[in-house]
Amino acid sequence: MTELLEKLAQPLADGDVRLELRTEAHREGLRAACAADPDIWDIYPFSMLGDHFDAGFEAMERFHATKNWVNYAVLNRDTIVGMTNYINADPGNGVVEIGGTYIAPDVRGGPFNSTMKQLMIDHALACGYRRIEFRIDTRNARSMAAVRKLGATHEGTLRKNRITWTGYVRDTAVFGLLADEWTNRT
Repeated sequence: MTELLEKLAQPLADGDVRLELRTEAHREGLRAACAADPDIWDIYPFSMLGDHFDAGFEAMERFHATKNWVNYAVLNRDTIVGMTNYINADPGNGVVEIGGTYIAPDVRGGPFNSTMKQLMIDHALACGYRRIEFRIDTRNARSMAAVRKLGATHEGTLRKNRITWTGYVRDTAVFGLLADEWTNRT
Protein backbone atom coordinates (compact mmCIF):
# COMPACT_ATOMS: atom_id res chain seq x y z
CA MET A 1 0.00 0.00 0.00
CA THR A 2 1.45 3.34 -0.95
CA GLU A 3 1.83 6.17 1.50
CA LEU A 4 -1.04 8.15 -0.09
CA LEU A 5 -3.35 5.14 0.12
CA GLU A 6 -2.38 4.58 3.75
CA LYS A 7 -3.15 8.24 4.49
CA LEU A 8 -6.51 7.84 2.75
CA ALA A 9 -7.52 4.89 4.97
CA GLN A 10 -8.41 6.90 8.08
CA PRO A 11 -11.60 7.21 10.15
CA LEU A 12 -13.50 10.44 9.45
CA ALA A 13 -16.09 12.34 11.48
CA ASP A 14 -18.10 15.54 11.50
CA GLY A 15 -20.77 15.90 14.19
CA ASP A 16 -23.13 12.92 14.04
CA VAL A 17 -21.59 11.62 10.77
CA ARG A 18 -18.87 9.04 11.35
CA LEU A 19 -16.99 6.89 8.87
CA GLU A 20 -15.14 3.98 10.43
CA LEU A 21 -12.89 1.59 8.56
CA ARG A 22 -15.23 -1.33 8.00
CA THR A 23 -14.45 -4.46 10.01
CA GLU A 24 -16.17 -7.68 10.95
CA ALA A 25 -17.61 -5.84 13.96
CA HIS A 26 -19.79 -3.80 11.57
CA ARG A 27 -21.36 -6.84 9.85
CA GLU A 28 -24.64 -7.15 11.74
CA GLY A 29 -25.30 -3.42 11.96
CA LEU A 30 -24.67 -3.08 8.24
CA ARG A 31 -26.94 -6.07 7.54
CA ALA A 32 -29.77 -4.28 9.39
CA ALA A 33 -29.10 -0.97 7.63
CA CYS A 34 -29.11 -2.62 4.20
CA ALA A 35 -32.41 -4.37 4.95
CA ALA A 36 -34.07 -0.98 5.50
CA ASP A 37 -34.51 -0.48 1.73
CA PRO A 38 -35.03 -3.80 -0.03
CA ASP A 39 -36.14 -2.20 -3.31
CA ILE A 40 -32.93 -0.27 -3.97
CA TRP A 41 -30.63 -3.26 -4.39
CA ASP A 42 -31.73 -3.97 -7.97
CA ILE A 43 -29.70 -0.97 -9.17
CA TYR A 44 -26.49 -1.93 -7.35
CA PRO A 45 -23.75 -4.04 -8.95
CA PHE A 46 -24.16 -6.55 -6.10
CA SER A 47 -26.78 -7.19 -3.45
CA MET A 48 -26.36 -6.67 0.27
CA LEU A 49 -29.85 -7.92 1.02
CA GLY A 50 -31.00 -11.10 2.77
CA ASP A 51 -29.20 -14.23 1.59
CA HIS A 52 -26.83 -12.14 -0.57
CA PHE A 53 -25.51 -10.03 2.31
CA ASP A 54 -22.68 -12.25 3.56
CA ALA A 55 -21.29 -12.86 0.05
CA GLY A 56 -21.41 -9.10 -0.66
CA PHE A 57 -19.75 -8.22 2.63
CA GLU A 58 -16.96 -10.73 1.97
CA ALA A 59 -16.53 -9.56 -1.64
CA MET A 60 -15.88 -6.05 -0.36
CA GLU A 61 -13.26 -7.47 2.00
CA ARG A 62 -11.53 -9.17 -0.94
CA PHE A 63 -11.59 -5.97 -3.02
CA HIS A 64 -10.05 -4.06 -0.13
CA ALA A 65 -7.31 -6.67 0.28
CA THR A 66 -6.38 -6.95 -3.40
CA LYS A 67 -7.14 -3.55 -4.89
CA ASN A 68 -6.83 0.08 -3.96
CA TRP A 69 -10.09 0.26 -2.02
CA VAL A 70 -10.89 1.74 1.38
CA ASN A 71 -14.17 0.41 2.84
CA TYR A 72 -16.12 2.40 5.40
CA ALA A 73 -19.05 1.68 7.66
CA VAL A 74 -21.16 4.82 7.90
CA LEU A 75 -22.59 5.72 11.30
CA ASN A 76 -25.14 8.25 12.47
CA ARG A 77 -23.86 8.84 16.00
CA ASP A 78 -23.36 5.22 17.12
CA THR A 79 -25.80 3.52 14.72
CA ILE A 80 -24.58 1.92 11.51
CA VAL A 81 -26.63 3.37 8.65
CA GLY A 82 -24.65 2.32 5.58
CA MET A 83 -21.38 2.00 3.78
CA THR A 84 -19.19 3.89 1.33
CA ASN A 85 -15.78 3.44 -0.27
CA TYR A 86 -12.79 5.03 -1.85
CA ILE A 87 -12.41 2.90 -4.99
CA ASN A 88 -9.43 2.38 -7.29
CA ALA A 89 -7.31 4.93 -5.52
CA ASP A 90 -4.54 5.90 -7.93
CA PRO A 91 -2.09 8.01 -5.92
CA GLY A 92 0.34 8.23 -8.84
CA ASN A 93 -2.21 10.08 -10.93
CA GLY A 94 -4.01 11.71 -7.99
CA VAL A 95 -7.38 10.13 -8.83
CA VAL A 96 -9.84 8.32 -6.58
CA GLU A 97 -13.46 7.28 -6.97
CA ILE A 98 -16.06 7.57 -4.22
CA GLY A 99 -18.73 4.93 -4.61
CA GLY A 100 -20.41 1.75 -3.53
CA THR A 101 -22.37 4.03 -1.23
CA TYR A 102 -25.56 3.00 0.48
CA ILE A 103 -27.23 4.88 3.31
CA ALA A 104 -30.49 3.92 4.97
CA PRO A 105 -33.63 5.87 4.01
CA ASP A 106 -33.93 7.60 7.40
CA VAL A 107 -30.70 9.58 6.79
CA ARG A 108 -31.26 10.31 3.09
CA GLY A 109 -32.53 13.58 1.75
CA GLY A 110 -31.06 15.81 4.43
CA PRO A 111 -27.56 17.01 5.22
CA PHE A 112 -26.23 13.57 6.21
CA ASN A 113 -25.13 12.40 2.72
CA SER A 114 -23.63 15.75 1.75
CA THR A 115 -21.69 15.88 5.05
CA MET A 116 -20.42 12.35 4.43
CA LYS A 117 -19.30 13.21 0.88
CA GLN A 118 -17.72 16.49 2.03
CA LEU A 119 -15.70 14.59 4.62
CA MET A 120 -14.48 12.14 2.00
CA ILE A 121 -13.71 14.77 -0.64
CA ASP A 122 -11.90 17.06 1.81
CA HIS A 123 -9.88 14.15 3.15
CA ALA A 124 -8.92 12.84 -0.31
CA LEU A 125 -7.80 16.30 -1.42
CA ALA A 126 -5.83 16.76 1.82
CA CYS A 127 -4.11 13.43 1.06
CA GLY A 128 -2.91 14.73 -2.32
CA TYR A 129 -5.62 13.48 -4.67
CA ARG A 130 -6.65 16.08 -7.25
CA ARG A 131 -9.60 14.40 -8.95
CA ILE A 132 -12.63 12.66 -7.44
CA GLU A 133 -14.78 10.42 -9.62
CA PHE A 134 -18.29 9.08 -9.17
CA ARG A 135 -19.67 6.24 -11.34
CA ILE A 136 -23.41 5.82 -11.07
CA ASP A 137 -25.99 3.52 -12.65
CA THR A 138 -28.03 5.84 -14.88
CA ARG A 139 -31.22 4.50 -13.29
CA ASN A 140 -30.13 6.07 -9.99
CA ALA A 141 -31.41 9.62 -10.52
CA ARG A 142 -31.19 10.44 -6.80
CA SER A 143 -27.44 9.73 -6.64
CA MET A 144 -26.74 11.63 -9.85
CA ALA A 145 -28.60 14.66 -8.46
CA ALA A 146 -26.62 14.41 -5.20
CA VAL A 147 -23.20 14.48 -6.91
CA ARG A 148 -24.31 17.35 -9.13
CA LYS A 149 -25.17 19.29 -5.94
CA LEU A 150 -21.59 18.70 -4.82
CA GLY A 151 -20.39 20.41 -8.01
CA ALA A 152 -19.35 17.30 -9.94
CA THR A 153 -19.56 17.47 -13.74
CA HIS A 154 -21.19 14.75 -15.83
CA GLU A 155 -18.33 13.79 -18.14
CA GLY A 156 -20.07 11.08 -20.11
CA THR A 157 -21.86 7.77 -19.98
CA LEU A 158 -20.31 4.36 -20.41
CA ARG A 159 -22.92 2.41 -22.33
CA LYS A 160 -23.73 -1.16 -21.31
CA ASN A 161 -20.47 -1.45 -19.40
CA ARG A 162 -21.44 -3.42 -16.30
CA ILE A 163 -23.65 -6.39 -15.54
CA THR A 164 -25.38 -6.13 -12.17
CA TRP A 165 -26.09 -9.06 -9.88
CA THR A 166 -29.61 -9.29 -11.39
CA GLY A 167 -28.19 -9.76 -14.89
CA TYR A 168 -29.18 -6.25 -15.99
CA VAL A 169 -26.61 -4.64 -18.30
CA ARG A 170 -26.34 -1.10 -17.03
CA ASP A 171 -25.13 2.22 -18.38
CA THR A 172 -22.80 4.10 -16.04
CA ALA A 173 -22.73 7.89 -15.76
CA VAL A 174 -19.24 9.18 -14.96
CA PHE A 175 -18.91 12.39 -12.94
CA GLY A 176 -15.69 14.20 -12.06
CA LEU A 177 -14.81 16.80 -9.47
CA LEU A 178 -11.42 18.54 -9.62
CA ALA A 179 -9.61 19.92 -6.60
CA ASP A 180 -9.80 23.52 -7.80
CA GLU A 181 -13.54 23.19 -8.50
CA TRP A 182 -14.12 21.97 -4.94
CA THR A 183 -11.86 24.62 -3.43
CA ASN A 184 -13.58 27.40 -5.40
CA ARG A 185 -17.16 26.33 -4.70
CA THR A 186 -19.32 28.80 -2.88
